Amino acid sequence: MERTIKVTGKGKISVKPDRIRLYITQQASEKTYEKVIQESADKKRSINEVLKDIGFKNEDLKTLQFNVDTEYDEYRDNDNHWRKTFKGYRYTHRMKLEFPADNMILSKVLGALMKCPAKPEFSIEYTIADPEASKNELLGNAVADSRAKAEVLTRAAGVKLKDILTIDYSWGEIDFAVRPMMMEARCMVEEGAGVNMDIEADDITVTDTVTVIWGIE
Repeated sequence: MERTIKVTGKGKISVKPDRIRLYITQQASEKTYEKVIQESADKKRSINEVLKDIGFKNEDLKTLQFNVDTEYDEYRDNDNHWRKTFKGYRYTHRMKLEFPADNMILSKVLGALMKCPAKPEFSIEYTIADPEASKNELLGNAVADSRAKAEVLTRAAGVKLKDILTIDYSWGEIDFAVRPMMMEARCMVEEGAGVNMDIEADDITVTDTVTVIWGIE
């Protein structure tokens, strides 16, 4: 039976974000299904119009989620039993707008949303354009760390490190993002905040592990 050593290596990298994702959410309630669908279409159209004025296209605003739910009011009847009465419909429309990490572009986008009659809620996320390249670098660092640890252990044990037999990696999703702020355009207007953005997003730091089994002699 071949002798082996199993070592888990940890990789870590820090990358500077070069993309901004703006997540925009619209929600509203109406009495009928037809009205709530029309309301969602009207508000989406108003967002597209203000973004078009600063150079974006309709297809730049991507829908991530759209759903319509029924709403009910609960009350106690004369017999003290809980009852529900139909109230109407509520829609949620979650969208994404992505562009280069440039504070000037961000200022224009936020200024446009302030002027939008829909008054959307939004949050900002900084990410990277090429996550696959960073994932590959991260995995390479993890395997290198595993080898370095294996060499220390085998040298201390007085044995020789041979070839890799297996590599175990979970292939989980890595979140290359930092989220420095969350706000509502409505609040910014009411408080009289400006739109000159001076945000220096922190580097995105991620870690991951691989487990390597080496032969030894």
